[in-house]
Amino acid sequence: MTREEAWQLVCEWIQNENMRKHLLAVEAAMRFYARKFGEDEEKWGLVGLLHDLDYEKHPDPPEHPQVGANFLKERGLPEDMVNAILAHADWTGVPRDTLMAKALFACDELTGFLVACALVMPSKKLREVRVDTVIRKMKDKSFARKVRREDIIRGAQELGITLEEHIANVLTAMNGIADELGL
Repeated sequence: MTREEAWQLVCEWIQNENMRKHLLAVEAAMRFYARKFGEDEEKWGLVGLLHDLDYEKHPDPPEHPQVGANFLKERGLPEDMVNAILAHADWTGVPRDTLMAKALFACDELTGFLVACALVMPSKKLREVRVDTVIRKMKDKSFARKVRREDIIRGAQELGITLEEHIANVLTAMNGIADELGL
């Protein structure tokens, strides 16, 4: 599947602009980590772009991400990519036994949290967000209440890097597409 074909699927399945931006943010973060770890950037980027394909129509477990994963498998997406998509949700029982799966899990919640951090900045821009600010906001349970901080922390641990480094990496990735994200 090409990036263009994947984006067409996103546009068919997802109407919400913010959800599309989430997928773009995760794609950028996954591409960053693929480069960092010497992996296939296109493959990792597609996993980030497609991981929540079914979320708008099937937001609840166990349908999400199973419905999207089944669809993508039928479309010929390789098994390791489908498994990474399934593994980003703990309730599927699919283990995160590849670096790609670990990276997807690590990036998913953090991208949303970084958007929330940017939106409270005076300029509403990602370039203003600092790692120490993100750490401080993570301690404030009333800020971005729905974001699972434990998943962000566990994601960095599963990647074998510090939380601070993980936040900095994902910020760098997202700043690279800040215009597309409207941030």
